[in-house]
Amino acid sequence: MTTFNSEKAAALHRELHSHLPSDPALRVKTLESLAVEKGLVAPESLDAWVETYSEHIGPKRGAQVVARSWLDPAFRARLLENAAEAITAFGFQGDATAHLKAVENSDTQHHLVVCTLCSCYPFSVLGMSPAWYKSAEYRARAVREPRKVLEEFGVILPRDVGVRVWDSTAELRYLVIPQRPAGTEGWTEPQLAALVTRNAMIGTQRVLQAETA
Repeated sequence: MTTFNSEKAAALHRELHSHLPSDPALRVKTLESLAVEKGLVAPESLDAWVETYSEHIGPKRGAQVVARSWLDPAFRARLLENAAEAITAFGFQGDATAHLKAVENSDTQHHLVVCTLCSCYPFSVLGMSPAWYKSAEYRARAVREPRKVLEEFGVILPRDVGVRVWDSTAELRYLVIPQRPAGTEGWTEPQLAALVTRNAMIGTQRVLQAETA
């Protein structure tokens, strides 16, 4: 007589699902397969778009801008005065950065970016926005209790460091310029850019470490 062992069945279930991608990934894969099957898009085009957003339109673009501002005082001044115009030197201009403002962290000031209305984001220089940036919790709490939100990201600010929250809109989006890490004197622009993270350019990370390069 066959017996049913619930523990073995549960273990088998977990084992099978451990090899499957997440639900969002499955949905994306299904849509991709259908689009290719119906001749709406070529697989090579999809691969090119993925590479473009992950390698070029992603945070690596913003990192280049930040690194240039650390090395070139004249560019830094232009960036702080008119970021949308300054980034044209890289060819990064676009609809999402037509009205871009750069704000600079200092020893006494930290900047945090949020979009309380929806999820406006300068994807031309930061890539696609992270899921938490679009969440209702982050959008509400970043304005109401920014220090607590920053603490949850591991950013513990001394009381003498002020926090300014910038609310992005469809007309105006923000890029945080983090402080240059100590010990990077003489580094090249690509070396410096490798240190800059997406979270630092949103403001949910403050300290960048030179040894991570």
